[in-house]
Amino acid sequence: MRTAPPVLNEDVARYVTLAAQTQAVERALQTMHSHLHELLTLEDLAAVAYLSPFHFTRVFGRLIGIPPGEFLSALRLQAARRLLLTTPLSVTDICFEVGYSSMGSFTSRFTHLVGLSPRLLRQRAQAFEPLAGEPADLSPITSSGIPGKRALLGQISAPAAFRGTIYVGLFTSPIPQGRPVSCTRISSPGWYLFHNVPDGVYHLRAAAFPVAADLHSSLLPGEKLLLGNNANPQVIHQGWCLATPISSCTRRV
Repeated sequence: MRTAPPVLNEDVARYVTLAAQTQAVERALQTMHSHLHELLTLEDLAAVAYLSPFHFTRVFGRLIGIPPGEFLSALRLQAARRLLLTTPLSVTDICFEVGYSSMGSFTSRFTHLVGLSPRLLRQRAQAFEPLAGEPADLSPITSSGIPGKRALLGQISAPAAFRGTIYVGLFTSPIPQGRPVSCTRISSPGWYLFHNVPDGVYHLRAAAFPVAADLHSSLLPGEKLLLGNNANPQVIHQGWCLATPISSCTRRV
């Protein structure tokens, strides 16, 4: 007796495909985390995901928002920063521990994306002083009036109990690395304003740091750090922003 194969409607088929792709990307992410110290090529990650390198790159970018190589690099630099701040390992040892085979490449990339060289970050950390308690913004911004050309006005919300400093920045990449196109800081949830923002497509990212007296609470991700981002990229066209960015700083894993 012959039976016909089941026929999936379009919605179910789409769900099955998305679920399979999500599992494939999750396998690749687990491999990145567990083999961070090893040389991982695009072919290695694609093989773990059971996809061709071309298809894997497309699926990963669609689900995560950035290419797999860029994500892996961000993981390695995050691990390097944690090791610099919490262990006595030498910079050379940390370089190899996070998967780099060249000190020059590691130092150059770390400096470009973090803003300080590995050694300078460690030195600054050793001279750490808690943030002052006075307000960070000298002239509070309100929603009254319309911001001028090449200005970007937005609003940050956070839990009512939050006390600390909120940093807001515009980045050209979904990952907040390197120097932002524009940035500011405010002492409490509310309005912020960017001036002289050039035309382009930007990603809004915010980080709320609670008042802290210890190094780890200020320089390392933790459960007290609040992060936020705007749902969609911000588009500045001919000097005007096409939408008002509103971001909520909440705990994110």
